Amino acid sequence: MSPVFLPFLLEIGCEEIPDWMVPTALENLRLLFEKLGIAHESVTLDATPRRLVLRAEGLPERQPDSEERVLGPAKSAPPKAVAGFARKQGVAPESLGIESTPKGEYYSFVRQVPGRATRDILAEALAGVILGIYFPKTMYWTAKNGPRFIRPIRWIVALLGEEIVPFEIAGVRSGALSSGHRRLGAREIVVSIADYERRLRDHYVILSAAARRDKILSELKNVAVKPDAALLNTLVYITEYPTAITGSFDAEFLELPEEVLVTVMRHHQKYFSVADAGGRLAPQFVAVMNIPSDPEGFVRRGNERVLRARFNDARFFWNTDQKKKLADRVADLAHVTFQAKLGSYLEKTRRMMKLVAELGGDAAAVRAAELSKCDLTTELVKEFTELQGVVGGLYAHVQGEPEPVWQAIYDHYKPESMEDAIPRHRTGQLVGLADKLDTLRGCFGVGLIPTGSRDPFALRRAAQGVVKILVEGNLEIPLLPLLEGNAELQAFFEDRIRFYFKDIRGFAYDEVNAAMAAGWSNLVDLEARLTRIQNLRHSADFEPLAASFKRIKNILQQAQFTGEGAIEESLVEAGPEKDLYEESRRIAGQPIESAVVRLRPKVDLFFDKVLVNAPDARVRRNRLTLLNTLLREFSTIADFSEIVTNS
Repeated sequence: MSPVFLPFLLEIGCEEIPDWMVPTALENLRLLFEKLGIAHESVTLDATPRRLVLRAEGLPERQPDSEERVLGPAKSAPPKAVAGFARKQGVAPESLGIESTPKGEYYSFVRQVPGRATRDILAEALAGVILGIYFPKTMYWTAKNGPRFIRPIRWIVALLGEEIVPFEIAGVRSGALSSGHRRLGAREIVVSIADYERRLRDHYVILSAAARRDKILSELKNVAVKPDAALLNTLVYITEYPTAITGSFDAEFLELPEEVLVTVMRHHQKYFSVADAGGRLAPQFVAVMNIPSDPEGFVRRGNERVLRARFNDARFFWNTDQKKKLADRVADLAHVTFQAKLGSYLEKTRRMMKLVAELGGDAAAVRAAELSKCDLTTELVKEFTELQGVVGGLYAHVQGEPEPVWQAIYDHYKPESMEDAIPRHRTGQLVGLADKLDTLRGCFGVGLIPTGSRDPFALRRAAQGVVKILVEGNLEIPLLPLLEGNAELQAFFEDRIRFYFKDIRGFAYDEVNAAMAAGWSNLVDLEARLTRIQNLRHSADFEPLAASFKRIKNILQQAQFTGEGAIEESLVEAGPEKDLYEESRRIAGQPIESAVVRLRPKVDLFFDKVLVNAPDARVRRNRLTLLNTLLREFSTIADFSEIVTNS
């Protein structure tokens, strides 16, 4: 009889999941399902704020039959023991086989194990799969020590073909009942795998995140919204039936800085801002509601009313803050805690000023460092924390600070991600470096080191920012001396540097390893060496020569060669050895690009014709010295023995 293959549907219905947790939860759900080991053709994942969905095609109705080998007593065991084992297996003793093992020969029996119904396997496993989905935070919703999930689970759909896969979590039984849109759909909807997505759509739930994204984008086409991929992603995962509407606000609010207005709209109201024909901020916004239409304009007017109140607050805070200059706020930082073990922001500011000077900053950079944290005492930043740094820069500008100073304050938190730009000028770059390095040195100094996924002080982001600023700002500032000899902090930076050059810049992992092995304190120099290695890799001579360097390094290590002394020319044998010696002298100090081509045939011939471990101790040492000289000549660029070769 031909095997039967069935589709599978799992929908976990719950209260609204935070939007930023959804993509990771879906991928985790996929991995947990794959771990069940049930064969399938494909898996599709979908989600809305109130449901996580996994659909799979091609699950076998039953798992295939298998064989299980059971070992019995030793061949030397008495007949009674053998008969007992056979009886337990349900066969006569003569049906048993003999199997050789490392411990001797044993009676054995191969038992046929019928494949289980896939539905039964799923019924046993799915509760564990659901509760095993990782979330940064989870909650009890029945009683303490009960099941934990990101939000209370309200319904579960679990179907294999046309049958329900039966299981239960916290009193919620699986079935074929889904739920529609919270406001517009039915509370209970009977679904099947065939009509599942259509039935949800009938009840105002667009299941596909891609479809919701496309719907929002299509409705934004006729409005000059400022692109915001992160906001779009948030809106996709906080709506089940998104619809864009355009609202307006009083043009008098445009007297406030654009950064303030956009932050209020984006972070606090989740609105897109709109540009006018000249690219400036227009007195409009686009909101995305979770219903299909707003024919009477109630939603639009409600959003306009809320935004007006938020803008009035921002204007009040802006005007209030202007009564006290940033310079007069420095002393107030003594009352703002940076970290309990590291003191106040005033103490941090003084450390930053000192560090900026050590990094070569001028008076403007030191002044920017002095004022950089003062906006933490302002009413506007207390209300809109996303604007720290930006507000300081804006206030410094209107209060007459020089352009390098206010721009450095404005930029010094940058980059906030790998996609973000570094501060625009050297002054801001130095202040940003000082800020991040002070945080890293302080936290590592008192043992606040990231572990696993925990990083409450965003130290990985700070270290990545240091790396990005040094490289992309072309700042040839040695990094190692700035880490105060802290071995853990050095190892932390090594990981961040490897990540940056491998995952962000696209260099091969062995190229990164090779270049870093020759030193990584000067990241501008490291980048230049990596580029040279990457370009050299296309040469036909490169990988064979790298393999030779690996051989040289192994020979020197096995000989425990210290590398002291100079080559004695009188001991150099005519032929391949002398050719290599003379070539090594010619290439000394020459560009590696030309040296590789010239050196490769000489090295190959040397290893082919010359015995390094010569019987004569002086000759042997001289040859080891020659190899060590070659290794040292190239080791300032990279440890080429780290390059992975085919040979």
